[in-house]
Amino acid sequence: MISLRLPPELERKLDSFAKSEGKSRTQIVKDSILEYIQNRGNSKTPFELGPDLFGKHDSGNADLAQNRKVYLQKTIGKKNEKRSSR
Repeated sequence: MISLRLPPELERKLDSFAKSEGKSRTQIVKDSILEYIQNRGNSKTPFELGPDLFGKHDSGNADLAQNRKVYLQKTIGKKNEKRSSR
């Protein structure tokens, strides 16, 4: 068993929410604690949270992270060649 003290404003919000959900205050608190533990217990890496965002546009260069400076210099060199040929 657990007991806790809530500030009056939070207790009023809990009462109102429990009433609107048709549940007891105890059930709302139990559900909230369970959801909190489930969300915190499954801490995922940023990559696991956003697979639809990472690697979305494939450059075709598997070593881009390691050789980024080389690729950047080549790209800038090509851009400068275009400018100087005008």
